[in-house]
Amino acid sequence: MALNETDWAVALNGNITYIGAAHGADGAGYVTTIELHRYLQDKADDASALLDDLVDITSDTPSDRLGIDNIIQLLGAYNIDTTASEHIYDGSIIQGTGGTEKIYDGFVNYGNAGVNIQLLQNGAYITNDFWNNTVFGAATSGLNADAGNGISARFMVLVKDAGADIDGRRLIGMTREYLKTFKEFKVNGTGRGNNTLALDNVLDGNNVTARGTIDAIVDIINTEGFNSQDTDIDGTPEDYYSNWTRGANDMNTFVEYIKAVTAYDSVQTIYGLSAKIFRGITHEIDVDTATGTFTGAEELTWGTGATAGVGQLLAIDSPTVGTKLWIQLLTGVIPTDGVVITGTVSSATVAMNATIQERPISFVIAGSSTGTALNGAYGFGVLDTDLGASDKLVDLTNTTIAPPDYRQTSVTGLDDGESRVLVAADNSGLMSDQFALNTTVIADAGTVLLKSNIETLGTATQSAKDTPASGQFRLYDDAGVSHIVSYTSYTVEASTMTLLGCTGTPAATANNNAFIAYTDELVSGTSTTFTAVFHSARTLYVRVRDGGTVNGTPTKTFQTSLSLGSSTSAVLTPDI
Repeated sequence: MALNETDWAVALNGNITYIGAAHGADGAGYVTTIELHRYLQDKADDASALLDDLVDITSDTPSDRLGIDNIIQLLGAYNIDTTASEHIYDGSIIQGTGGTEKIYDGFVNYGNAGVNIQLLQNGAYITNDFWNNTVFGAATSGLNADAGNGISARFMVLVKDAGADIDGRRLIGMTREYLKTFKEFKVNGTGRGNNTLALDNVLDGNNVTARGTIDAIVDIINTEGFNSQDTDIDGTPEDYYSNWTRGANDMNTFVEYIKAVTAYDSVQTIYGLSAKIFRGITHEIDVDTATGTFTGAEELTWGTGATAGVGQLLAIDSPTVGTKLWIQLLTGVIPTDGVVITGTVSSATVAMNATIQERPISFVIAGSSTGTALNGAYGFGVLDTDLGASDKLVDLTNTTIAPPDYRQTSVTGLDDGESRVLVAADNSGLMSDQFALNTTVIADAGTVLLKSNIETLGTATQSAKDTPASGQFRLYDDAGVSHIVSYTSYTVEASTMTLLGCTGTPAATANNNAFIAYTDELVSGTSTTFTAVFHSARTLYVRVRDGGTVNGTPTKTFQTSLSLGSSTSAVLTPDI
């Protein structure tokens, strides 16, 4: 629009100020850089100053057009202030020289109308996001939008102040609006004129839960820092920079929660950073020459002057003798070989060791949701038992990891505090000889080795996959009496299964029978459930008994079979 002279004033000392309507008001006086220049030149050729425009033919020349309409140099003492800069667009304004030089560079966003744009500059959002103001009563437009050309907003941002570039004139445009898609766009150093952003968003079909509902969730937690787990249970743990647990929430709700935590209006903190600017790992750095002990997520600094940088430590493979660390770069440039990296809190140090890799950023730090499954972002870890067969993680080596198919098996319809339930492998009845004891054990042995009997062991076989990570098994002593043995973990070799942390072990001779007890308990409640990996179809044997009369009527034995990963309801017939 043409410049309205009543919106602008020029003082004798060179101050060019905007005195018109506030942002968002009808008639607010937004002007282009060339319009401001033409206005100043028009005033400068007047015979005498008029009203609040105190510039005329006797004044110093106020401005110069530097080759094109989009770059205007204010000369001598002429200058604009912050308010004036917010009402100018379509180019750059340069003012002052040397230690007083300021540069406001232009930005043009190609995106949908009304997209909420945040600018990350020098490690923080620019607080005053005036460019998101609507104008002239158009609720869906952005500042100085040009819908016909796909432009949602045009504005200027201060990129140089007091003669120094602000973080090398680097900025990141971000849109993180809950219920909509997230996106970011990097400007690695603004140039004069207009700098392009490409930020758009649409409603996210997998993000439909009310924000208040998501904000009320309290059972999603994260263990920050370097985490290892064998997600695909191949015997080799992978490394991640987080370990999220999703509690009682499904995977899509979990991703919605992550979006809410990291939305532009979030007040939460993760990894020591404001969650709304948290982007995940940007760089993986090989390091050596470690001193001291890093304290988890802390600020890291390195270099001086043009080589200086600041990052947030997200993970390190050892806090005392680290060889790799993973950061989010906040400001400045990445370190070069041999540069010392120092923890701001711990004062621990490492030296950059030749290799640094920029890692891919996911606009949603968790990755993306399909509606039922997670396509995980680089290094983003989720507790293995919270994953389904359709979920995917990407570990810190940038390898896609497919978790096993964890399924829940349930027996319902039980008598609270009365029903004794046994669930084990089925072989036309209870498979009590599923395995055999590999070696003789003494009472209370902490480790028990089982070998093949009815079932074959091995890293790819059914028993190796669907044995619960911890639980119970039954072992027969030399008199043929079965004993419940608890274990805390297990490993499978070519022909044996090693159960660790065993308690309740009887004295027993090699080759005595044993079997996995998926459920073996006097229930508390009316149902019981266990989680195990579904490797292939397995039939389970179920037995429910209540022969006591202490708290109620005894029931007849209930026996049935069911498939791993399914549910059955016990039929409790009174034994009277």
